[in-house]
Amino acid sequence: MILHTDWRNIPASARNTVAALGNFDGVHRGHVHLLETLRMARPDHPLSVVTFDPHPRTLFRPQDPPFRLMLPDVRAAALGAQGVEHVFQIPFDAEFSRLSADRFVNDVLANGLGVAHVACGADFAFGHRRHGNIDRLEELLTPHGIGLSIVPQLADEGGPISSSRIRRLLQEGYPERAAEELGRPWSITGPVMHGDQRGRLLGFPTANIPLTQHLEPARGVYAARVTLPDGRIIPGVANIGRRPTINDGQESRLEVHLFDFNEDLYGQTLSVALIALLRDEKKFSGLDALKAQIACDAAQARSILGA
Repeated sequence: MILHTDWRNIPASARNTVAALGNFDGVHRGHVHLLETLRMARPDHPLSVVTFDPHPRTLFRPQDPPFRLMLPDVRAAALGAQGVEHVFQIPFDAEFSRLSADRFVNDVLANGLGVAHVACGADFAFGHRRHGNIDRLEELLTPHGIGLSIVPQLADEGGPISSSRIRRLLQEGYPERAAEELGRPWSITGPVMHGDQRGRLLGFPTANIPLTQHLEPARGVYAARVTLPDGRIIPGVANIGRRPTINDGQESRLEVHLFDFNEDLYGQTLSVALIALLRDEKKFSGLDALKAQIACDAAQARSILGA
């Protein structure tokens, strides 16, 4: 997979692809369905994705809390794992947001990227103030000889699978159900930062990972699986929240204790998959009560994870 972040300087080797359009946050089963449909429709061209960073919502609603299911580099890797050969990650800034629907198709898709065919969902909107719809898209693509596939959303008994639905499941404390729609457990990926080492004093040293732009799921304690940079997967128990017993007043963070593990992880990038919510965030009477509960949490997580 090759990541392109400047649509104005695309090499000839990356032109003439078939491109799926969208934000692809989470690269969930619905996104995979779109990619597979496009691949089957046009197997004669390399598969690509046209997406954006930051997410347009970040520009238009900066007051919103972080909501991303995955960060851009993780998204690009996930798309590559689905057979996408080129990811065109367009910088979405104020200037780009003012681009008309006509210019998006003519300047970006046709002249900039030189795509041969595009695919999107029926609700795809584009251009300044989202004035372009799929009818307008087809009308603008046709003079360039670019084909269009409109792909119905993949749905289950709960309705169409979408990033917003997965976000809601995570915020409500259902990582297992979110995993079904993603096609894999949801993960938070980030570098291990130095903390106050209070977990070590409690007998459960933790790796501390900032949430940054990730969605904050339901606060509480989770059974987790941690993927190390070398590919090893270590079971553990994770906490997401503000540590009310300690009352440090800091923003929510992810802390994960890796079972039977004693290596230096500072500065390394970990991927922490949330498998099951064990309990909600709770304030305890003191550190002894907290330590006893952590031991119970760890035992429950080991049981769930077969560790």
